[in-house]
Amino acid sequence: METLGFDFSAGRLVAGVDEVGRGPLIGNVVAAAVILDPAKPVPGLTDSKKLSEKKREQLFPLIQERALAWSIAWASPEEIDELNILHATMLAMQRAVSQLSIVPEFALIDGNRCPPGLPCPAEAIVKGDLKEPAISAASILAKVYRDREMAELDLRYPDYGFARHKGYPTAFHMERLRLLGPLPEHRRSFRPVAELLL
Repeated sequence: METLGFDFSAGRLVAGVDEVGRGPLIGNVVAAAVILDPAKPVPGLTDSKKLSEKKREQLFPLIQERALAWSIAWASPEEIDELNILHATMLAMQRAVSQLSIVPEFALIDGNRCPPGLPCPAEAIVKGDLKEPAISAASILAKVYRDREMAELDLRYPDYGFARHKGYPTAFHMERLRLLGPLPEHRRSFRPVAELLL
């Protein structure tokens, strides 16, 4: 497979990059970057949304153990409100790639655009988490990390149900938001939260 002149089969250091958490009303948008080791394959990699929570939790340490390098980064609710969710997502991805312990020669980004400021050339791949194992691995790291953040938030604010809906605007979350009001961790620029702050 060749892309932009790069032959991935030649053992180049390719980072897969993905993000989780653009849609929720609360918490960080989380990105991960992974450089897989061809000598230590991780079986069962696919889009994190197609895996059970149990399977993702099993793959999380396996990816960290077998990858040549991995990194998890995020942009905060304050940064999301300041920059907007798209630019905050790009920032989280750029941070994830920049924090890798090995500088990749190329980055494969899930989606239709590449973040600016990367330390290497990059290509965006729509549905990349289904097509490229390194992106699948990144999606799993980001998803498990963010779900754990939501579980911690659920312990601090048990009345909001974060462990169930992970911060997405479900009917239950919206009802709790109207009844109890926004928390400091809610994204104030998102309309359902902004309308309650008027």
